[in-house]
Amino acid sequence: MVYMDKLKWIIFTVIVLGIFGGIIWLGKSDDAGTFNGDANKIITAGPIADHVFGTDAQKVTLIEYGDFQCPACYKMYPSVHDLTTKYPDKLTFIFRNKPLTQLHPNALAAATAAEAAGLQGKYFDMYDMLYQTQPSWQGVSVGDRTTLFQNYAQQLGLDVEKFKTDLSSKDISDKINRDKATANVFKVEGTPTFVINGQRVDGAIATDPDKFTAFVEAEIAKAYPPTE
Repeated sequence: MVYMDKLKWIIFTVIVLGIFGGIIWLGKSDDAGTFNGDANKIITAGPIADHVFGTDAQKVTLIEYGDFQCPACYKMYPSVHDLTTKYPDKLTFIFRNKPLTQLHPNALAAATAAEAAGLQGKYFDMYDMLYQTQPSWQGVSVGDRTTLFQNYAQQLGLDVEKFKTDLSSKDISDKINRDKATANVFKVEGTPTFVINGQRVDGAIATDPDKFTAFVEAEIAKAYPPTE
């Protein structure tokens, strides 16, 4: 009996350690390492540069670390879209990928699809398409997801064969990993995380469309005071 109790305890300990180790691995699986450049500014290095919407003056630079399958990002998308289209001459908007693959199995594929569209000059067209249609693809199988994303590429007028080939591009995987590495600079864990002029936006603001809009507009007003 004593031997059996010890054996059960050893087995239990091994299982617990295995689970704990698995948790640690899962927590680090999206860690793409470090980034040594200036993550606050537009990154132009590499085969694929930052995707920027609006002015490149960077007087007000808004960076979003997002996940295309994230429900909270979907909730904030209309506010981000409205701000970027309302202030294209005053707001520098950069979207960087932070796919939370442990929670969202289609997030990495969606990020890859957007980057593939970007190689044909239509990054933000696919960005809009993916967020606007998120409920249609967020829970689908791999096969259905692939078909949907190819259909989106066709709707956007892309060369679909090139799009399909680019989905396995090393340049794209390197770009996504670089995005995740820059996220480490700001200690990004969840999405959406917004950084404005180098400072993380408080979570209570970053997840409230009205507060977020007011906050960004206040920053724009400070950077571009009215002239008389």
